[in-house]
Amino acid sequence: MKTINGIGKLIINGIAKNSRDNQFVDVLNPATNEVIDRVPLATKEDVEEALDVARKGFDIWSNTPTHERYDILVRFAELLKEHKSEIAEILTLENGKPLEQSEAEVDTGVRLFKGFAEKSKSLYGISAPLDAQPGLEKDIFFTRREPIGVMGAILPFNFPIDLFSHKVAPALAAGNAVVIKPATEAPLTLIRITELLHQAGVPGSVMQVVTGRGSLIGEVLASSSKVDIVSMTGDTQTGIRVAQNAAKNLSRTFLELGGNDALIVFDDADIDVAVEHAAFGRTWANGQCCCANKRMIIQKNIVDDFTHKLIKKLQEYKLGNPMDRSTKMGPLISQKAANTVKEQIDYTVNQGARVLYGGERLDNCFLVPTVLGDVTKDMDVARDLEIFGPVLPIIEFSNDLEAINVANNSIYGLSGSVFTKDISRALNTSYKMKTGQVAINGTGLYRPDAAQFGGYKQSGLGREGLSITLEEMTQVKNIAIRDVLK
Repeated sequence: MKTINGIGKLIINGIAKNSRDNQFVDVLNPATNEVIDRVPLATKEDVEEALDVARKGFDIWSNTPTHERYDILVRFAELLKEHKSEIAEILTLENGKPLEQSEAEVDTGVRLFKGFAEKSKSLYGISAPLDAQPGLEKDIFFTRREPIGVMGAILPFNFPIDLFSHKVAPALAAGNAVVIKPATEAPLTLIRITELLHQAGVPGSVMQVVTGRGSLIGEVLASSSKVDIVSMTGDTQTGIRVAQNAAKNLSRTFLELGGNDALIVFDDADIDVAVEHAAFGRTWANGQCCCANKRMIIQKNIVDDFTHKLIKKLQEYKLGNPMDRSTKMGPLISQKAANTVKEQIDYTVNQGARVLYGGERLDNCFLVPTVLGDVTKDMDVARDLEIFGPVLPIIEFSNDLEAINVANNSIYGLSGSVFTKDISRALNTSYKMKTGQVAINGTGLYRPDAAQFGGYKQSGLGREGLSITLEEMTQVKNIAIRDVLK
């Protein structure tokens, strides 16, 4: 049994510690259900201590020159790169994603920290020509961007390094302090990364980690007057609760929430390409990705061909030990998650769908990729039932308008895909899809670092990405010098 003993601690003011009442929760390897470590269940008092420390840390970090913050973040990126093998192994052991995917996620973290550090050196203000307004000809007016304060970040289990980097890198680059709440199922990677941040030179008071139950920690972070920014990635119902709490203090809020993303394949598309992307998008991270294609909306006259090729492609995916480099899919994050997905498959079958491939729940947390046929557009899975696992429901359509209507008939609007060789058809469909992102001839599981990523409707609030988040993590101050020009 592979274990990672000793990582699981709260990190407050740079010190690794247990919770006040010494309560813990086990962290399991989802491939084996064996305990690999344990982490403290933080108390409300622990979280309040972390926030008080972060308030002091903000005063230090916000007054640290940009070039010094830049050097520290670049140094951290190099440390992360040096520790790539170690970090990727921890992630795979606690999360279950194949090792190569974990390594790729470390690479993403390195890129993002370097990218946001670089952008912090060009966070410019403006100088406004006040002589355009009568009576202000002698005044000088300019702006500067300043950090906001303390960010409380609530992270999920599925892409901890990626999402940590999208939130923490711009927050720190801009001069903010951070309190992180990792997912209880997969906290060890982020604890280790935070240790490397401190090693790189981020003061202990600037970056805190509190582990434990989201129902307690998330509630405190979202509702505290000590928190100026709330950033959360997770499910929609939790996001709504976080937004309600954050609104009490008018905290700046960013929410990246659920999705039931549509993948539309028109009859003039390259079916082999569509199948390749559909299979990849729905099995990456073992099918546990918010922006993955979750509804396959296929033109009626190519459904049989698409389905046959999709099943054949999925049969090539090796399901097993995620530490084995030949494995394409590992387990779901927990037995509870696997049970939920199996129940959702059975529920959809009871509504009239048919299992064409897979559907089996295997030992521990493994689930065979599943293709569902005879799915009609009025079934829950065709609208608002987000299945967080490798399930591909196939929904037929007859014409372009019907495809768009099926795609939009959901409370979600995170990402989407359109497959066609007709560029006019592709753009027309993309413009009419109510989603924050559309990929043409590719899976919607597509997030370039520079993308302004986020959703429409109940898929979220705000945007994240190298091209926008640094500005979102700052606030504009207007400064006027009166009556100075002659």
